[in-house]
Amino acid sequence: MKTKMIALVMGTLALTACSKLTKENYDKLEVGMTQQEVETILGSADNCGKTLGTLACVWGNEDAKHVKIVFMADKAITFTYEGLK
Repeated sequence: MKTKMIALVMGTLALTACSKLTKENYDKLEVGMTQQEVETILGSADNCGKTLGTLACVWGNEDAKHVKIVFMADKAITFTYEGLK
């Protein structure tokens, strides 16, 4: 039982360490990238919403560490981040 618990904790730590939400990955983003190109770098967005012909997507939690990208015609036009290291 103790071995299973240790394996579970180690697995959780490994997944946390593999987060794609880093400053290094943010720096790879460029204006004009498609949503698919961005998702290749950051993974799937946690939340997206459409407004007036734009699509705003957030990776992470807007109240904490996150990246926010606005797309128009499937091209990134603005991006911001908060709390990345």
